[in-house]
Amino acid sequence: MKNDRTLADYIEHLWVKGFKLTDEQVHFIYFGKQYTNASDKLVRIALETTLRIQYSFDGSFYISLLELLKENNIITIAQAKKLFHERGIK
Repeated sequence: MKNDRTLADYIEHLWVKGFKLTDEQVHFIYFGKQYTNASDKLVRIALETTLRIQYSFDGSFYISLLELLKENNIITIAQAKKLFHERGIK
């Protein structure tokens, strides 16, 4: 994941790679971003992890990851990976 990519760029990247999110899912992703006041970077981490683990978009799982990242003041991918490992989220 490129660190300088905006959320919109990342969603477009997923589309190009063949992972087609519905308009409703994209709206929910942005809702989660606003609800948790998360940065694009944290949203990308939560979204990528959700898709990798669930093999599809799961809104409640995505929100729970965003909340976990925010609660633990995560700002880097390395910190997120460490936290996920500690919590058994692979």
